[in-house]
Amino acid sequence: MITPHSIAVLGLGRMGGAIATRLAGEGGDVVGWTRSGRASGTVRTADDPKKAVARADLVLLSLFDGPACRQVLDDVSDSLGADTVVLNTSTIAPAEASTLARRFGRSYVHAPVLGSVPAAASGALRVLAAADQDVLDRVRPVLEVLGSVRRVADAPTAAVLKLIANSGLTGAVLALRDSLRQADALGVTRAQALDILELGQLGGLVARKRPFLLGEPDAPTAEFTIGALAKDMALLTSASGVPLRGSSGLSGAPEADIASAATVAAVEDSLLAPLRAYMRGHATGDSAHFRDAFLPTAHIEGIRDGAFVSWRLDEYCALFPGHPAPDESTRSRRIDTVDVHGTVATATMTLSHGADTFTDVFLLVRQEDGWRIANKVYHREPHVPGERPQ
Repeated sequence: MITPHSIAVLGLGRMGGAIATRLAGEGGDVVGWTRSGRASGTVRTADDPKKAVARADLVLLSLFDGPACRQVLDDVSDSLGADTVVLNTSTIAPAEASTLARRFGRSYVHAPVLGSVPAAASGALRVLAAADQDVLDRVRPVLEVLGSVRRVADAPTAAVLKLIANSGLTGAVLALRDSLRQADALGVTRAQALDILELGQLGGLVARKRPFLLGEPDAPTAEFTIGALAKDMALLTSASGVPLRGSSGLSGAPEADIASAATVAAVEDSLLAPLRAYMRGHATGDSAHFRDAFLPTAHIEGIRDGAFVSWRLDEYCALFPGHPAPDESTRSRRIDTVDVHGTVATATMTLSHGADTFTDVFLLVRQEDGWRIANKVYHREPHVPGERPQ
């Protein structure tokens, strides 16, 4: 049971609704408010956030982003009591958390949570709480109804750690996507692939998300959406200045569960067509395949014999003799990555050509007649004598 608290929960979406229901079910005096006007009916609601907070000694925020937090707090600030504590469980940028902490001082607890709707409903969230010790002690009974509490140094650190946790989740979703794509390509059924993946490091994610991954018609309502996770990764990238490889791969309907991003179909053949034509050009030595692959304006660039070169397509095609290399039977080529961004895409390829390994990076564009390579840059890794060629 919660020790006496009058709690206003501002934001009754998926998480906010689950949190409010959990607190009310454990004896909390809870009133909720939601910007959309939609509520589950499981908790008492107010039609105005000022009314919701007027008699609350604890105001809990569960909102989508930092601007929403700022707007709602601006609206209710004059209605907060002198001793009211603002407890923010929203996932926001570190700088936004720092600003709110400075604004509300000791009355502010930044407490993002790890876990989604089922964990909130069962009291199994992991709460990252940043507050002065006496304030944290005051709100701890409420937090412990929601889950376990881990105190962190300050509000921006709590915000960073939540984003880092979600970055790991993004990696897991994309790893699951890649595994399912490979299984599809090799003729393994989705159910077979999930059975095996559930035995490994992705097992927990697979077990929780199997209805979404199998596309079952009675799959539950989304717990954590693609749009929300993509928002969090944008916040993390902006805050750190460090790009996140593959985070753009979180494609799918923004309101769909994050597991849906793992079921997005592999890259369409029309995008792979110019890359495959490029590989045929190397395999045959016939430059006609390069003209099929590249736009006429394309440049091929890299470092050759210690100097930067930038060939026009005609100059590049002139390098090829019209027949396969003598050691073609020992050469190999593979497409490593493809990332699509609307009408443009990037791709990387590895070519093992005798004693040299090339890494090719492509920029592709989609026109009315299909995809073509706009430009290519490459890196050549020469074989070191005494070592086996790659």
